[in-house]
Amino acid sequence: MPDSNRFEEVVTLIVKHRIKAGFEVPYEAWLRNIVSVAGQSDGHLGVDVIRGKNGGLHMFTCVLRFCSTEAMQRWLDSPQRQALVDEAAPMLADGDQTEVNPVNEFWFSPLAEAGLPPPRWKQAVVTLLVILPHTLLVPLLWGPLLQLNAFLSNYVVATFLITLTIVLSVVYVFMPLATRLFAPWLEAGRSHSTQP
Repeated sequence: MPDSNRFEEVVTLIVKHRIKAGFEVPYEAWLRNIVSVAGQSDGHLGVDVIRGKNGGLHMFTCVLRFCSTEAMQRWLDSPQRQALVDEAAPMLADGDQTEVNPVNEFWFSPLAEAGLPPPRWKQAVVTLLVILPHTLLVPLLWGPLLQLNAFLSNYVVATFLITLTIVLSVVYVFMPLATRLFAPWLEAGRSHSTQP
């Protein structure tokens, strides 16, 4: 089979579980296990787990990233996942709910998908903390190269290259890292959010 996986094809699998009362501790143990198993799946790029409450029950939203739709589908169809989902079924109030998003989902969508959107001012602070260093440093890094060629030093071309670098770096690397790093702060202060 030819390897057609490319990181530009990254897809996000969102899995939502609402846990029946009294099953929180066994579910946490189950969750640790399935996250470990998923991490060994070919094409798996990482997972974020967001905890909250929904309708008085604990809600877990797992955001799994895969390098391609095919890699994600292999995980969804795998016997290991099916066996683990069957094992969790008695603990789930609404079953195993899944949906798929492309990589360019909004940076804070995992929190929004959990029904827990962070306040806009917190989104703005995190976005500023990521974009400001880029706008200061990227032009300095590009500067020497842009001066080597008249075409590259053209205002429109230079602006395009600098902007492209910032956008790709922010979207693919630094915003996902920042939203994970600041997740506890982004989630703090919401009355329906808890850390079990």
